[in-house]
Amino acid sequence: MLSGGRDLVRSGRRRTISIRRFSQKGSLVRKSAAAVLAIGLLTTLSTACSPAEAEMEKLSWKKCPAGVAAAGVDCTTLDVPLDYEKPDGKTIEIAISRLASKNPDKRRGVLLTNSGGPGGETLTMPATLRKLGLPKSVLDSYDIIGMDPRGVGRSTPVTCGLKLTDHPSNIPTYARNATDVAAEAKRVEAVAKKCASSRTASLLPHITTANTARDLDRVREALGESKVSYFGISYGTYLGSVYATMFPKSTDRVFLDSVTGPGGWNASFARDFGRGFEDRFPDFAKFAAAQNEKYGLGRTPEEVEETFFDIAAKLDRKPSVEGFTGAAFRQVTFDRFYYDSKLPELAGIWKALNTGKPIPKLKPAEGESPAGGSSGVPSDNYLASQMHVICNDSNWPADVSVYARNVEQDRAAYPKFGAAGGDVTPCAFWPSQPSEKPVELTDRGPSNILLLHNRRDPATPLHSALKTRAALGDRARLVTADQGGHLAYLFLDNKCANDIVTTFLTTGERPDEDTACPPN
Repeated sequence: MLSGGRDLVRSGRRRTISIRRFSQKGSLVRKSAAAVLAIGLLTTLSTACSPAEAEMEKLSWKKCPAGVAAAGVDCTTLDVPLDYEKPDGKTIEIAISRLASKNPDKRRGVLLTNSGGPGGETLTMPATLRKLGLPKSVLDSYDIIGMDPRGVGRSTPVTCGLKLTDHPSNIPTYARNATDVAAEAKRVEAVAKKCASSRTASLLPHITTANTARDLDRVREALGESKVSYFGISYGTYLGSVYATMFPKSTDRVFLDSVTGPGGWNASFARDFGRGFEDRFPDFAKFAAAQNEKYGLGRTPEEVEETFFDIAAKLDRKPSVEGFTGAAFRQVTFDRFYYDSKLPELAGIWKALNTGKPIPKLKPAEGESPAGGSSGVPSDNYLASQMHVICNDSNWPADVSVYARNVEQDRAAYPKFGAAGGDVTPCAFWPSQPSEKPVELTDRGPSNILLLHNRRDPATPLHSALKTRAALGDRARLVTADQGGHLAYLFLDNKCANDIVTTFLTTGERPDEDTACPPN
């Protein structure tokens, strides 16, 4: 049951599910009611449906649209209520993909996935997992399901009508003082106003993690499954935790990689970016010091740290000739901390800024709005949908002085990046209040959750993951890997961690207690 609100997905009300399919050209075609009935689908279904009823309801899988198509992957769509308080009211569309098991004898069921963000398109995730090397034993065990969350990608998308220059990133901006906080407040207030007046503003209050969890359970029902397994990364770990809390009896095996705090991306989680930056910094300092002859950033990690503060202070006083500020320098550093593969690029950027030479051309950073977007998807959809979720999920402080105080506190606690994590965001001026209380994660439910976390993760710090572990209690086991960066399973070659996850997904076996994996 949803904490603080009615869980209408299980309320016993009847509702209509409308199923759509992709045409060969990727356009959406609504089937007539007669056509749906002709192939034996139920157009109405009790919320508390029986297994027999669920088995009769089948999605019509078709060729995926351009940009999603991959060998063995099919796509379809499903209509769900915009407002679950009004199950017979307006609907929105949810886009779904499937990489089916090729081994029926070993197929266990369905593995729902989420690629994080929030705002990450997930239709491509089944194919991406296969490309990353998801073991054959896992591919045999499940139909891998991707779902663009509501408001995202090829599901009914939201927009704020933003240009990249309006709001290049949802990671808060580093503030040098209270004046910077006040200036940022004016800028992000304008961003929130654009969201309030956009062409999709009517959808705005309903783009939440709780509603996406309800959508996931509609997908489960439409697939004819009594239970589903789940694989979520980054923000997808919060979505998975919420789903496992709201629908504990619907979960089979739940795997969460790089875990957010139990409140998702709320104000306290944003402030933890400062802690995550500090956790990760030693990995880069060690890398740069080992290649001092190439980059000239310091012969020891301590000297590299001094170089960081020197570059930041210099750019705070005067931006580079390209207009690179101290805030931009800190944010680019935070972004490139995500993956070890980005560390050489980051060292090159530091070298250029340290010597006054031209900066290498930068690739889009984590959290930045990708240029363009999928066909028919607004170019600002990633950032817009991300704001919708994080601003709707919890009640952010509206008093700008609170952020000014947080900035000063976090500057002292985490001097490298704390004054960014504590800064004001558009959520302070969001045009709607949360429609329901945040879902409170609890230990009530089956003990079937596995958490995996790198010890030095800048984006989802271990500090936050430990809070989620405590909230889930005996439902969960936590595996920590002695390595840095964001994401672990399939992304880093830690045999201990990878073997534990694969064993869990294929057999359900987990360590008896929380486990620490050494570095390779």
